[in-house]
This record gives sequence, structure tokens and C-alpha cells, in this order.
Amino acid sequence: MHTLITIEDQTLIASAQEIITKRYEWERHHVGAALRTKTGEIFTAVHVEASLGRVTICAEAMVIGKAISEGYKEFDTIVAVRHPDPDSIEREIKVVSPCGMCRELIVDYGQDCKVIVSEAGDLLKVEIAELLPLRYTR
Repeated sequence: MHTLITIEDQTLIASAQEIITKRYEWERHHVGAALRTKTGEIFTAVHVEASLGRVTICAEAMVIGKAISEGYKEFDTIVAVRHPDPDSIEREIKVVSPCGMCRELIVDYGQDCKVIVSEAGDLLKVEIAELLPLRYTR
């Protein structure tokens, strides 16, 4: 089920854009994420790039870990944004969809969490289950 973006969601997106603007570093940090808990707290984090790609930790995983480390376990909405590369013609920091591993992680820690995504230039809020149908279970 898609829902409209609220003012609170716009604030969440702005929080993700702010953290990646502050912490952007070429070939180190180009994705930022923001997570809102069910009680309204907002956490932000950036991804951590590694020389060996599979060791890289996505921003969504970082922000979920940060919130959990601070004692929060109930998540409402998450969003990730990507900072353009220095040689990119496009200069806007845009919302990006979570990768497959992040989708698994989000649903593991927030089965009813919503995700802000961009579809054909429009921002939408979707249930994580929509992004991960027929998910893996133990």
C-alpha cells in the first residue's frame, strides 16, 4: 500500500540529506539514511565504504544499528539518499531504494516499517513487505 509523503516524512528526508551533506567523502561515504522510530526520534547515519566491496556497510544498516544501540526497537519509517559523485552532471541529493540486503534487514527489525522510495520521480511511502515479497524465513 502506497501512502502520501507527510511533513514528517519531508523532515526525515531532509535529515538524511543533511547527514550526507556533512559527511560526504568521495569513495568513502555517498549514501545517508534517516530512521524515525515509532515514538518520533530520528536517527541518521552514512554508509561505510570499504576497499573490498562486500565489507561495505550500507547506511540503512548503520542507522538501524545506531537506533538499536540507543535502546530503540520499534521503527516507523526509513529513507536513504545518495550524494552525487563530483563528476556527475546531476547535483541533487536524491532518495534511493534500499538494496536487497537492506530490505531483508529492515523487515527483520521492523516488519511494519515503511520505506520512502522514488518512483518515476515521485516520492512514495511503501510498506517494507511490498519491497520484499516472499521473503526468506528460517
